[in-house]
Amino acid sequence: MIMMMDNKAALLVFLAAAVVAVSAGEARFAEAPQYRNGKGCPITPAASASVCDPGLVHIAMTLDAHYLRGSMAAIYSLLKHASCPESLFFHFVVTADAHLGHAVAASFPSLGFEIYPFRAEAVAGLISASVRAELEEPLNYARNHLGDLLPPCVHRAVYLDSDVLAVDDVRRLWETPLLHESAVVAAPEYCHANFSLYFTPAFWSDQELGARVFAGRRRPPCYFNTGVMVIDLGRWRAGDYRRRIERWMEIHKEEKRIYELGSLPPFLLVFVGDVEAIDHRWNQHGLGGDKVHGSCRPLHHGPVSLMHWSGKGKPWDRLDAGTPCPLDHTWKHYDLYIDDAAAASSPGGQCPSSILAAAW
Repeated sequence: MIMMMDNKAALLVFLAAAVVAVSAGEARFAEAPQYRNGKGCPITPAASASVCDPGLVHIAMTLDAHYLRGSMAAIYSLLKHASCPESLFFHFVVTADAHLGHAVAASFPSLGFEIYPFRAEAVAGLISASVRAELEEPLNYARNHLGDLLPPCVHRAVYLDSDVLAVDDVRRLWETPLLHESAVVAAPEYCHANFSLYFTPAFWSDQELGARVFAGRRRPPCYFNTGVMVIDLGRWRAGDYRRRIERWMEIHKEEKRIYELGSLPPFLLVFVGDVEAIDHRWNQHGLGGDKVHGSCRPLHHGPVSLMHWSGKGKPWDRLDAGTPCPLDHTWKHYDLYIDDAAAASSPGGQCPSSILAAAW
């Protein structure tokens, strides 16, 4: 009996050491399991390689205190399902006054990544009022600046929102060919969506705007979700696409109100009709539910490589509220968040109860 207690005490000490108590506001996160490259992967891991190493897969995301819990789960899922996890290099864009990189480093000590401070002044003068206040956050527009922020040697990046979960090897997405010379962005398209609803009647009735904007493009305009994109940064920089997007933002702010939904419409105005289409499996979006009611949404028909909780409801909020949707339980498997209240109420109060249960 004494030996059993000694073993338990040793296990508690081990688990306490494995749990990383990193503050990011009020949030704390556990250290994720380590994943290593297998045969056929680059020898040099991203953490020690130059950012210009041609063997790296570059992933760009924003880090925000409110969505950090989602970002951590997304990173974990990408590593877990990657064929060469040590070859993933992350580019995190954060607001200039945020200090979130230490949380990532503590939970993923072998991760190769770089932090890029983003100042709100870079876009503040271009942002117009939207239908929801959160759509007006400057960090929503940081993806427009990836060509300027990331090193010139990085010619391609997969951009991902913070509310995604990968269940497939992201290298398959990274290797998407952008065959046509006019293709700068690759993304799943949704041509069944009513594209006209993304712009105001004033836009469609203007003789200089409306359908004329999309005339001459390779294909008819189709909606695509900007939360999952492969971006050819070389073509982006050469074509000065940040400036093209911002020109539409200026028109909207200074001349005529042509859309309502924040950072998405100017992106659509520039790229629809010239997007390189990707299989829908790479953006099973809308899992956040209806933007007004937060209702649950099922997966679309077909295979799934990446799930996206776009919409009003986020899985971590619904889980905490005790009102999860069925798919939120899948997201929970990748949640590294340490619930201090639950840990305090568990026997011993030393570690999260879920970790203790797994250990026993």
